Amino acid sequence: MTPTDNRAYPERPIVAVGGVVVHESRVLLIRRGQPPMEGRWSIPGGILKLGETIAEGIERELREETGVQVRVLELIEIYEKVFRDRDDLLQYHFVILDYLCEFVEGTAEPGGDVTEVQWASEQELDGLALTGAAKHVICKAFSTLRGRAAGQRT
Repeated sequence: MTPTDNRAYPERPIVAVGGVVVHESRVLLIRRGQPPMEGRWSIPGGILKLGETIAEGIERELREETGVQVRVLELIEIYEKVFRDRDDLLQYHFVILDYLCEFVEGTAEPGGDVTEVQWASEQELDGLALTGAAKHVICKAFSTLRGRAAGQRT
C-alpha cells in the first residue's frame, strides 16, 4: 500500500512546519499559490515528511519555497488550522509548529507553490493580507528577538 498525501479531507491531522526568518529587522514572507491559503501572505513552510526531523523539514521547506538557507533556533508557537467546506465537512486540519530561524545565506526567490516572496518590516505587516494567526506568530518572533537583544546589552 502506497502512502498518499491527502491534504484535503484528511483521515487525521497533518503536521506542518513554518520558519519565521528575521534578517536585518525584516521578516521573510511568501504568497501562497495553492489552497487553502492561495493568494495570502504567509510564513514559509509546509508538510513535514515521514522520517524527517522538524528542523530538517523547516530547512527543506525554506530552501524549496524561498531559496534561503536557515538555522532553526527555537519554537515560537504551536497552533491548528481547521477549515470546513460549505457542507461543514472537515476539509483541512493542520497542526503547525512555527520556529524562529536564523538567516544563513541565499537570495529570496519564489519556488515550489510560492508566487512571491517579500522581506517586510514589523510596521508593514498590517498592510499585507496575513491571517491573524500568522501576524501573531511573526510579532511574537520580533518580540523574542527584542528580548534577546535587551539581554545581551545588560
